[in-house]
Amino acid sequence: MPKKILVTGGCGFIASNIVDMLIEKGNEVIIIDNLSTGKQEYLNPKAKLYKEDIRNTEEIDNIFKKEQPEVVIHAAAQVMLRKSLEQPAEDASINIIGTISVLEACKNNKVKKIIYTSTGGARVGEPEYLPVDEKHPIKPTSPYGISKHTAEHYVWLYNYLYDLDYLIFCFGNVYGPRDDPKTKRVTAIFSHLMLNNETPKIFGDGEQTRDFLYVKDLAGFIVNSIDKNPKHKLFHLANGKQISVNEIFSILKNLSGFKGNAEHVDAIKGEVKDIVLDTTLAKEELGWEPKHSFEEGLKETFEWFEKQSFSSHRKS
Repeated sequence: MPKKILVTGGCGFIASNIVDMLIEKGNEVIIIDNLSTGKQEYLNPKAKLYKEDIRNTEEIDNIFKKEQPEVVIHAAAQVMLRKSLEQPAEDASINIIGTISVLEACKNNKVKKIIYTSTGGARVGEPEYLPVDEKHPIKPTSPYGISKHTAEHYVWLYNYLYDLDYLIFCFGNVYGPRDDPKTKRVTAIFSHLMLNNETPKIFGDGEQTRDFLYVKDLAGFIVNSIDKNPKHKLFHLANGKQISVNEIFSILKNLSGFKGNAEHVDAIKGEVKDIVLDTTLAKEELGWEPKHSFEEGLKETFEWFEKQSFSSHRKS
């Protein structure tokens, strides 16, 4: 049954894909986004946008009061690990204070459920074992990992104190159409640089691995999970496969016809060397099953960047 759903950060990379799928299923969607990283062109014309910062508690509460959403998908965040190392206070302000602001609005306006989007790798830190399951010790090695994990405690607390139902999804490295090279996520920045015949930089030896998750698989799954009430409340979502940065470079080089080589620079302290997530819990309780292989998703992603590049060249 269609619902009134409020999505924070709904003009961003991941959440705009979620919004599109919510609207396809007939839901009414309200978006709160200050457009600091979200883009107006990703706004679904059937969604209603409030241009507001989630830290403006009074304004956020007023929006909730006016719109009375049944469900909130909280995706607005500072998501750049490297930026969090440079600006830890700003990272904490958005990811912790901003989340509390959204939770207060949920409490004050009788929201039934919140879905909080978290990180699978950065919250864990350097893994003690692989694959990483939901019981793994949490020892984040970056301000970003700390802030996203801290907000999870507040989500749990509002359930404990005020009976706000919730789900927390901890993602692998999400990639796909609408990603922004400015975030420095590897598939986006490599695609952008190769299309412009510029040299990608690989930090360290390039053998570090991540667990990549195609944005359309993720968005569709979140939309289909809104009405589910599983035994557990926090789940890892990923492909469950380790892909190295060198592999990504090689696949994209083949797709793009790029003739050069990558430049290797020093590794960044605070970034995890290897991560792969155990998604057994999500499979068993929610039916998680990604539809795209990494190669399929990366091909679609590169083709999207290629179209964007062609279109911007035509405009200029």
